[in-house]
Amino acid sequence: MELVSTAKIPAKERFDFWRQVTTQSWVPMDSRCDRRQEDDFQARIGVTELGAVRAVLMTATPYSVRRTPQHIRRFDPETFKLSCPVRGRGMMEQNGRDGEFKAGDLFFLDTSQPYATGLAPDIAVGELLTLQFSPSLLPFPHRELRRLTAVHLPVSRGIGALSSVFLLQLARHLGDLSASDAARLSTLALDVLTVALANALDVHRAVPTHTRRSALLAQIHAFINQHLGEARLSPRDIAAAHHISVRYLHKVFQDEGHTVAGVVRARRLERCRRDLADPLLADRPISAIAARWGFSSAAHFSQTFRSAYGLSPREFRHESDPARELTSPVNVRKTTFQPFGR
Repeated sequence: MELVSTAKIPAKERFDFWRQVTTQSWVPMDSRCDRRQEDDFQARIGVTELGAVRAVLMTATPYSVRRTPQHIRRFDPETFKLSCPVRGRGMMEQNGRDGEFKAGDLFFLDTSQPYATGLAPDIAVGELLTLQFSPSLLPFPHRELRRLTAVHLPVSRGIGALSSVFLLQLARHLGDLSASDAARLSTLALDVLTVALANALDVHRAVPTHTRRSALLAQIHAFINQHLGEARLSPRDIAAAHHISVRYLHKVFQDEGHTVAGVVRARRLERCRRDLADPLLADRPISAIAARWGFSSAAHFSQTFRSAYGLSPREFRHESDPARELTSPVNVRKTTFQPFGR
């Protein structure tokens, strides 16, 4: 991920700097901030290329943007933007339609037409994931897609809800993706986009079967990640949430060379391994970490962990303790934590 931040920019210059950043990351537009908030303005932006889809994760104190006909004449890449607020709320406006958005919503904008959007001025910090892409990547006519601009895409249930979960999970892990991860996610991101927009347009037949299947698999994985802490999570629960049979769920995973139970177990073990290696959780009992990620039996967790990693949870935590490597003062580094952001 390419990361740009205002953290080291003098306060008086931050917002002018940010105007340039937003134009380079998205498209030319006018950025505005309440003068009373300019001195306290802070923002950062991370850009990850997911193949033909550009993913932009922005965290900022309140400000707004407006793209005018003059901006469009200056540069028109003919792209669309699907945005998913991660936290905070704000407004959007395009084609005579306007509305408010909040965390978990999905909304759609066309960069070839004037629009306005912004974070609510009374929030502390907002965070927004935006996927920018060419409409030529999707199997829908432009005029159909423009029906969706500045409206809330359905996220209360079904495909819309699962698409929202997938994008929120993507935002959470975007900074951790390697180049190979991003390459593998490129097709999934596009498939989820296609299915989410097909759902909003009610034109599912326009979506190829392999695209629907790939998007379904991505949404299932996002659902599993979200519910790992539920000890009773079962294939029946997962299938029911996605309106498919348990038999079909097993077939989807079998075609990928996995089993449902194996994927759930591997994800839980990875979360436990991460927590056991975290020095901030050094005082938390191993049994509590296991329970947090869905292991109801401490003995079963210990046996499963050892089978996967070759060490018991206690041995792994000991091996991961950074204090073991601090053999002299030279090894100690002072870290300054920034007050902004997560």
